Amino acid sequence: MALVLALTLVLGVLGTGCGATTQEKREVNVYNWGEYIDTDVLTQFEKETGIKVNYKTYPTNEALYSSLKSGGVSYDVIIPSDYMISRMIQEDMLDKIDFKNVPNADKVDEVYRNPEYDPTGEYSVPYMWGTVGIIYDTKVVTEPVTSWSILFNEKYSGKILMFDNSRDAIGIALKYLGYSYNTTDKDQIKEAVDLLVQQKPLVQAYVMDQIFEKLTGGEAAIGPYYAGDAVTMMEENPDLAFCLPSEGSNIFVDAMCIPKGAANKEEAEEFINFMCRGDISAANCQVTGYSTPIGEAYDLLPEDMRDNTVMYPDKETLAKCETYTNLPQDILDFYDEEWVRLMTD
Repeated sequence: MALVLALTLVLGVLGTGCGATTQEKREVNVYNWGEYIDTDVLTQFEKETGIKVNYKTYPTNEALYSSLKSGGVSYDVIIPSDYMISRMIQEDMLDKIDFKNVPNADKVDEVYRNPEYDPTGEYSVPYMWGTVGIIYDTKVVTEPVTSWSILFNEKYSGKILMFDNSRDAIGIALKYLGYSYNTTDKDQIKEAVDLLVQQKPLVQAYVMDQIFEKLTGGEAAIGPYYAGDAVTMMEENPDLAFCLPSEGSNIFVDAMCIPKGAANKEEAEEFINFMCRGDISAANCQVTGYSTPIGEAYDLLPEDMRDNTVMYPDKETLAKCETYTNLPQDILDFYDEEWVRLMTD
């Protein structure tokens, strides 16, 4: 009897332990850009699913890529931009998504399906889209702002901010010079970096999310950044304005992906499915200022957001914009070399 009782107690403890372990495994590790989600949405996901969200942020696509390549981190959902998704697919860094677990992906507008960066549509689900333009303080910059040239104007020396990542910063110089963002001509890339070297004495700082504090707080007067963040900054500081330059700019799509070998793939797919819901995507847009690829979410937005030309530029303006594509490895290496030259010159 004593032996039977002991065994019963042991089995009971083991059973309880197994149940607790199973519950502990219901989590998802999400890696996203800074200032790029409504945190209430994360709380809602946890309440509805019982899945704990471990949420971290990165400043650039290149930082995300380096983190994953190092092998020292483990994430289940990442949200890179179009060209970086293409690179990760080519380097076998992403898992295919099981769309049986992501039925809400059908809500994505047709125009965003099977894009150039993911032609088969197996590795990504669009999260947000937007453009890059110039944000400026109208109290300081009183002249009309229509061109990238304003970023090279000595009049605003010490008040100019620039992107702290090679693709966006060099891309601006390329576009200003009349070249493609996706050129593989090393002479054109070098010419663009030469221009940035000339501009460097005028630049107060190379920034990413630091731009929020600097522009809204009046520490700087002008800088390029993403349209969605411009909407947020202009709400905080009504003196700020936004311009999509006449030379054209970048239009981008950021999409949800699952890194190769993710520990919680089922939870990752549940998270992606949740984020595709119309009410959730609309809530995200209202907080972040970015544009939704989901028609149902667009219809749920307040009229002033649907009519906001920063969030939703007209077709003529968008026609001047260009999407980044993944570049050959030798050009990526050249970008790195030229970026080091700019930063150390």
